[in-house]
Amino acid sequence: MRLLVTGGAGFIGSNYVRRLSDGTLRGVSEILVLDKLTYAGNLKNLESIPRDRFQFIHGDICDYSLMMELANKFDAVVNFAAESHVDRSINSPAVFVETNIRGTHVLLDVIKSYPEKRLLQVSTDEVYGSIRLGSWDESSPLLPNSPYSASKAAADLLLRSYFVTFNLNALITRSSNNYGSFQHPEKFIPVIIRNLMSGRKVPLYGNGMNVRDWIHVDDNCRAIHEVLLRGKPGEIYNIGGGNEFSNIEIIRIILNLLTMVEDKNIEMVPDRKGHDFRYSVNPDKIRQELGFIPTIDFRTGLRQTINWYKENESWTFATHENIQ
Repeated sequence: MRLLVTGGAGFIGSNYVRRLSDGTLRGVSEILVLDKLTYAGNLKNLESIPRDRFQFIHGDICDYSLMMELANKFDAVVNFAAESHVDRSINSPAVFVETNIRGTHVLLDVIKSYPEKRLLQVSTDEVYGSIRLGSWDESSPLLPNSPYSASKAAADLLLRSYFVTFNLNALITRSSNNYGSFQHPEKFIPVIIRNLMSGRKVPLYGNGMNVRDWIHVDDNCRAIHEVLLRGKPGEIYNIGGGNEFSNIEIIRIILNLLTMVEDKNIEMVPDRKGHDFRYSVNPDKIRQELGFIPTIDFRTGLRQTINWYKENESWTFATHENIQ
């Protein structure tokens, strides 16, 4: 299979390309990586991958002419390309509408002209909104509460409409929060690690009791690949890590791993607008249909992530000067 990975220089995308190139994920003969190289996409994320293992194209999924030009070079697309930070979406929602909705629409229109090609849309559990008890399954209603999650929900619904109307070979994954190496320093776990490494306090929204489910990026990439290879067209697959923690618990775990005390290192800050209380997806479908089960223990993965940031301070600081 010749595979196009859009957003392949970002966090999850670059980890996915890394696993493809080292043979962990099989079934792909050629890898084409497309990335716009905004603040979140960085070629340094791909430096460790031999350049003969993939072809890189600097481009935008919103560029219809470019995407049509590339269409003959791939058999399937995994779309990681997205604006993904909730705080940024609150301040600049138009950018999220452009990339996350219009970009997905362009990909759908391109695939519509090639019915033999497959499109996997990488989405998020945030499209379901907040849930106090229980977990969402794939039939749960979409109730997004931020411009980011609304733009991802809109993209998911566009894909559904193209599947129903045009019989596209397209499907969706919705994962819980990812963590691991190469994650942009504006995200929650990297913020904690980065601030503690530099002797600054960790900002904590509200009372710190908001709950998220966490999955290691390598487990998510493995799940995504299983869906690409064996998922049913038109279907949605939740990908959960089974690691639900409140934000304050995550900070405490990292402080413990770094043998640092809590009182001196946490700063309470005003809560985010429209801050969802809890996300939780039911992963029964992907387990039962595709046999996927996460394998990376949370504290083990978190310890590896902390060590990676310690060993790659130049990546963390020098390549993201705009992050305060």
